[in-house]
Amino acid sequence: MATTKTKTEGKGGGSALQRPVTPSKDLAAIVGETPIPRTEVTKKVWDYIKANNLQDEKDRRSINADAKLEKIFGKKQVTMFEMTKLVNQHLS
Repeated sequence: MATTKTKTEGKGGGSALQRPVTPSKDLAAIVGETPIPRTEVTKKVWDYIKANNLQDEKDRRSINADAKLEKIFGKKQVTMFEMTKLVNQHLS
């Protein structure tokens, strides 16, 4: 009788992206204080960016930081690729 394996068998039991992480105080102002998976952190940050119209008009790959995001990014403008790295520094 053959056995079937699930996607997570043999891979340590699950994805690190789904493991809850705790946001820093500055990041919690955007995503909330409750530990959530990294994927949800990214989604909530993008929701915030879109809700506040923070994507650059000319270059949609750039994000113009408001006061809350500047605390996380450390500068006024970042690319969406830089954003992920900078947000991850605020997770534990």
